[in-house]
Amino acid sequence: MDTAPLPVKESSYVAVATDRVSEYSDTGSTKKMPKKMIRKWEVFPGRNKFCCNGRIMMARQTGIFYFTCILIVVTSGLFFGFDCPYLAKNVTPAIPAFGIALFIFVMSTLFRTSFSDPGVIPRASPDEAADIEKQIEVPNSTPGTYRPPPRTKEVVIKGQVVKLKYCFTCKIFRPPRASHCSLCDNCVERFDHHCPWVGNCVGRRNYRYFYLFILSLSILCIYIFACVLTHLILRSQEDNFLHAMRDSPASIIEAIICFFSVWSIIGLAGFHTYLATSEQTTNEDIKGSYSAKRGQENFNPFSQGSIFRNCLGVLCGPTPPSLIDSRGFVIPDSSQTQGTNNVGTNTANHVTGSNGSGPVMKQMISYQTPDGSINSRLPPTNGNSSAVAYKDSQSPPQNVTYTEVSEGGRWNSNDPYSSLGSQTQQQSFHT
Repeated sequence: MDTAPLPVKESSYVAVATDRVSEYSDTGSTKKMPKKMIRKWEVFPGRNKFCCNGRIMMARQTGIFYFTCILIVVTSGLFFGFDCPYLAKNVTPAIPAFGIALFIFVMSTLFRTSFSDPGVIPRASPDEAADIEKQIEVPNSTPGTYRPPPRTKEVVIKGQVVKLKYCFTCKIFRPPRASHCSLCDNCVERFDHHCPWVGNCVGRRNYRYFYLFILSLSILCIYIFACVLTHLILRSQEDNFLHAMRDSPASIIEAIICFFSVWSIIGLAGFHTYLATSEQTTNEDIKGSYSAKRGQENFNPFSQGSIFRNCLGVLCGPTPPSLIDSRGFVIPDSSQTQGTNNVGTNTANHVTGSNGSGPVMKQMISYQTPDGSINSRLPPTNGNSSAVAYKDSQSPPQNVTYTEVSEGGRWNSNDPYSSLGSQTQQQSFHT
């Protein structure tokens, strides 16, 4: 029996450009896999450790922090396991409910303090460090002698002279109230102190959580100690006090821990309450930065003028963003860019010619805009197009220009239109 032939679909052919360069190779002959992107926390220069792909930042010495967590969890666990059932049955169920809420708040503020960036200031890049060294360089008055550059600058804040110290490790002039932590090897904004109990520095971005932690922890210690005593007193009414201690030995352990801990915690909370109301840091208070010196009046220029405003600024002010961007990607060095020795990142763009004859390969250079951002897109090709960079011109050229800068090229900060300075070699492509 003859069968009808199956219908055959019409084949279509698409022209393929054989001279197109592969995006994974330099010459198109050898195919290479793209390199793995490196995040900034993997090459962070400070003595910190990161977890969860850069989301958690801590100091390297975390042994005391783990001891703090174990002490709080064990004491609270004994309280919830041995005291709360009796108190909930004989007094009120609100006692364990309030204790659980207070415990969760304490642990939340502790983790928020320990796992966050305290306000680390990024170190200067080699170009920025060289520029700062040129600014602070002092010419030698006598040939053959060397005068070290000054380590401080002075700025005036509310009529008060504040010194900015130069950090030889980070190669920057530290902003006011910043200091370099010797344990973490970082400059920290509004540096308060390095606290081993939380395993991190305490600075501008996590001070409020540290203060709330010690304040809530002191309340938790007092609460547990009072509930334990209430538990033992109620049991002793049924029998004598020794039998009550024998029936609930965990209460004795809780009472001892809370009794010896509450004094130091309350003292620490009171001290930081004084610092918050006066808008000071531990570092400034120890150094006496705003105390009267040699009969001269000295005041705190960062104070808001009242206790209420100072507390409001510390506890309710906005949290500044992190400056280190630990989860950001590292921009590869331009000197290691394949296929060129020029400054900038070369990428290949294949567009079709106006006559439709085939793909035309164009070269694009990533450039820096006047606002400081990096732009890697092609400039517009219409009548309002502007140049990426130009030389010795007072107005932007009207043609689309892509500029490669030799190794001696510099950024011209005085020209708002240029993103790259002199010693350029221009290559123009017109669309």
